[in-house]
Amino acid sequence: MTSIKIDNLSKHYGKIIALDKLNLEVPDNIVFGFLGPNGAGKTTTVKLLTGFSRPTSGDAWVADEKVGDGNYLLNAKTGLLPDVPAFYNWMTGREFLYFVGELYDIPSGELKSRVGELLEMVELIEAGRRRIGGYSRGMRQRLGIAQALINRPRVLFMDEPTSALDPIGRREVLELILRLRESATIFMSTHILSDVERVCDMVGIINQGKLLTVSSVEALRHKYTHSAFEMEFIEDARPFAESLNQIPWLTEPKIVIEGGTPILRVSAVDIDYARRELPRLISESGLTLTRYELSQPSLEEIFINIMESENNR
Repeated sequence: MTSIKIDNLSKHYGKIIALDKLNLEVPDNIVFGFLGPNGAGKTTTVKLLTGFSRPTSGDAWVADEKVGDGNYLLNAKTGLLPDVPAFYNWMTGREFLYFVGELYDIPSGELKSRVGELLEMVELIEAGRRRIGGYSRGMRQRLGIAQALINRPRVLFMDEPTSALDPIGRREVLELILRLRESATIFMSTHILSDVERVCDMVGIINQGKLLTVSSVEALRHKYTHSAFEMEFIEDARPFAESLNQIPWLTEPKIVIEGGTPILRVSAVDIDYARRELPRLISESGLTLTRYELSQPSLEEIFINIMESENNR
């Protein structure tokens, strides 16, 4: 099943092309990370998919509802956490959720149960009795998630959900996102790559309004980068690194300094073959090995790789 389907969606602001013929499908019940640098078109896409902006051309469907033309069923099936949630600071958290629930015409008995359920979910049971004006940024973000879930949406849009949060606040929000995946599709627009790596099942990378790639993180690792073997030795490993240049199944051997420690890093054309043969070469070198591991590229390294490839076209 597909929660989001986008067909040649474009948005122009005069001569500026904010979104350029975007095509995308997002399956049900996953966390989808929508990545890109500032100004890439992430927020524009979220505004279009939630009906806060109209496309210049193209179509989109969210939760089987066509986007646009005041489709009230779309609002009933979706939730939105904007990058900076807005509240009435004089209300308590509980009062605010009642206020939002009444906008959806949720019956009073059901709403009372739903508000209690959501406050427990976002860990604001006690704080829900206090005025929002006294909430921390992390508490406000969690309350924002609760209001976005009040109508039991099939798709939840989150625009920069962890931006400007301290480490504790970020962890709390990310853990909540992982729990939410069981009941809804999460479309998370962000530029914080470590967050995506932690919670997302799939990612899409956008730049200058164009979608560059859509894949799982693991598939991106295989497509855009080689895994690297990292080794540390007691002795000077530079001569050994130079000798590895002659090995056809190894690429780019180099010495890098991290934290004052020299590390020999080398990629492999055939990882399985390198796993078997590289230890033999190390043994034959006569060097004293202190660390040996196969490192996986981070999503940040992959992202930079893709951006550099795009800029070099």
